[in-house]
Amino acid sequence: MGCSTADVASAVRAMAAVVVAHRDELVDLDRVIGDGDHGENLKRGFDFVVSALDTSEVDSPAAVLKLVAKTLISKVGGASGPLLGTAFLRAASGLEEVDGASVAAALRAALDGVVARGKAEVGDKTMVDALLPAVEAAEAVKDRSVAEVLQAAASAAETGAESTIPLVARKGRASYLGERSAGHLDPGARSTSLLLRSLADTASASAS
Repeated sequence: MGCSTADVASAVRAMAAVVVAHRDELVDLDRVIGDGDHGENLKRGFDFVVSALDTSEVDSPAAVLKLVAKTLISKVGGASGPLLGTAFLRAASGLEEVDGASVAAALRAALDGVVARGKAEVGDKTMVDALLPAVEAAEAVKDRSVAEVLQAAASAAETGAESTIPLVARKGRASYLGERSAGHLDPGARSTSLLLRSLADTASASAS
């Protein structure tokens, strides 16, 4: 089953609500190994995204994602805005028809954009630790429905995020802490898993 422009816009609004619900958790995670602003930056960014959706005419799923990308890049401080914005921008490319295969391809494009921009790899204790396994899981079931592809991606992202706990950060602010960064969940990996879980839940609800 494909998804309409309205479906994708609704999914983005649901992501915004999840960011609001988990703002404090993300702030607390980032306070331990970062600047403490990840949750608030994301919330502010998605508040702007919702406002942009309310006041803009978007005519395709790709246009929705491009609007999200432009808003996050221009409105979110720190590394989160450019990285997430790049992810949404790359995901939008070629996403005219939304099916399982195109969603998997969009996730791969998003990952490639994040890696190109942030130069991180698995094991660096970043959002890539959640996003790469999500992409691989999505690609493994890309011939299935959008909901099934996103459920696979979300589950893998959650496992990937948890895998950051024992890691020593090699990128970003957390890397300044050295060994002291070990033992803590990476906030970027956690927010990535939250966003993918939100997308999966929205898609599953639409399919039922």
